[in-house]
Amino acid sequence: MKNVIAIDGPGGAGKSTIAKLLAKKINYLHLDTGAMYRAVTWAALKKNIDFKDEEKIIKIAEKSKIIFDQQGNIFLNGKNISQEIRNNKVNQYVSQVAAIKGVRDLLVEKQQDIAKKNKVVMDGRDITTVVLPKAEYKFYLTASLAERAKRRYQQEKVKNKNADLKQIKASIARRDKLDKEREHSPLKKAEDARLIDTTNLSIEQVMSKMIEIIEGEI
Repeated sequence: MKNVIAIDGPGGAGKSTIAKLLAKKINYLHLDTGAMYRAVTWAALKKNIDFKDEEKIIKIAEKSKIIFDQQGNIFLNGKNISQEIRNNKVNQYVSQVAAIKGVRDLLVEKQQDIAKKNKVVMDGRDITTVVLPKAEYKFYLTASLAERAKRRYQQEKVKNKNADLKQIKASIARRDKLDKEREHSPLKKAEDARLIDTTNLSIEQVMSKMIEIIEGEI
């Protein structure tokens, strides 16, 4: 797929931040697929749905009109929910929602449709392996658990002075386990994806590496 850059990796590796900046730099649309699963999770929470009731959650996904703008904001049925989907409740349940095959099937179809119609940088946990396996450029970003937890802690501390580093680290480790062991579309590195360990790299350094690869292959 021409004009498509696919990025995978675990939480806190920097993929969403990098994808957003990269898209802006090369004038592509940025699509954070994790935000789509968060949107469905947020909608289920608003309706007080039991997260064990997969059929009801799938119905919510079916009825959800999810749109991204050029600034990376996400709209659910016309409402900008970019901030709402980042709360702790959504963090708690999003992996559970993302593991539901019916939800994944629906959202993957939406993601693929967007990629067919736009120049796009798409990031998530199954983009290079399932959603866009024929993407022109494929990257897998990772970092040590300690570094990823530190980054999330620094982000959370801005909003919550009581943020707990140990709790955040445990939450990320739990999410890693769920993502890698889920039955449908588990997180893994595609064989032809370029691996970049961001542990000791700045955002600018990661961007430079990726652009070097892209420009070197044009």
